[in-house]
Amino acid sequence: MKYLVRRFRMLLPVILSLAPGWDGWTQNPFPKLKTIPHIQAVPLPYDQISFQREGVEIARYHFGPNLRRTFLYPLIGPSGRSLTRMGHPRDPQSHSHHNSVWISHNNVNGVDFWSDQGQGRVVHREILQIEDGENEAFLLTKNDWIGGAEKVLLEETRRIAVEEMDNREWLLILDFSFSAKNEKVTLGETPFGMIGVRVAKTIGVNDGGGTIRNSEGQTDEQEIFRKPAKWVDYSGAISHTAIEGITLFDHPSNQTYPSKFHVRNDGWMGICLNLDGAIELKPGEPLRLRYGLYIHSDLKPKDAIEEQWKRFADKPLDIMDKTSPK
Repeated sequence: MKYLVRRFRMLLPVILSLAPGWDGWTQNPFPKLKTIPHIQAVPLPYDQISFQREGVEIARYHFGPNLRRTFLYPLIGPSGRSLTRMGHPRDPQSHSHHNSVWISHNNVNGVDFWSDQGQGRVVHREILQIEDGENEAFLLTKNDWIGGAEKVLLEETRRIAVEEMDNREWLLILDFSFSAKNEKVTLGETPFGMIGVRVAKTIGVNDGGGTIRNSEGQTDEQEIFRKPAKWVDYSGAISHTAIEGITLFDHPSNQTYPSKFHVRNDGWMGICLNLDGAIELKPGEPLRLRYGLYIHSDLKPKDAIEEQWKRFADKPLDIMDKTSPK
């Protein structure tokens, strides 16, 4: 059905040209009319990018110069409500760094980039490319990871892509390339980094009666906490009539795959890049990472999530340089 709708949109200029009152293409005021992209990345004021499906926002990227880190908020589910939130619902002060979907690490050469009390800041430097498309829109950016004394420890290239799926579901794909700038950088052993996801209050196990499941058949914090998995799903009620969720995907190309997941019944989950030991980055030897977030309706059966993870895992890694528009 989705294919037929898109074909109709593509043929619409031809249909109009043959309608009564039109003399073929000779009277068409838009002879070079192009198809309007189905998925768009729209720049907004105050250093934000809105990812939109047919003009309706499904995600927004925040990269203002005064932020401690860049982040994505909201992530809109099929029913039209955000499946993520800003901050811990019971402890907003000490968990102010829980910025919906964020990328950081709490030990980069000993510098804390994770909490808002640390010295580290992830600072946006430039947009390399922004592209719309029929099935996907993406943003390619550069960030600097700045420690004490304004020293750049890491240079990061980030690709944020939104891909449409059936039934108003969608996939967020996050690609990263981290490079040590001038000298060796050590990512110290920690459960905090590289990615965190704070779900909406009503999805949480404690506050909303939601549930956490993983690829290994385990359930909730007691079974899943710091256990390796291909994916972890957090699902629950987003309204009185809708159950929706987010599945956080690890990728087989990642250095510590299958990674251990840090999850809590109070409403957050993250992938631990290096819980079991430090990782050293040398200049000229970048660290490549890919994560995915599957935004879905219902409490998906394990097999259905596994199928979507397999589709994500089989995707070739994207080029992390500016490319020609398709």
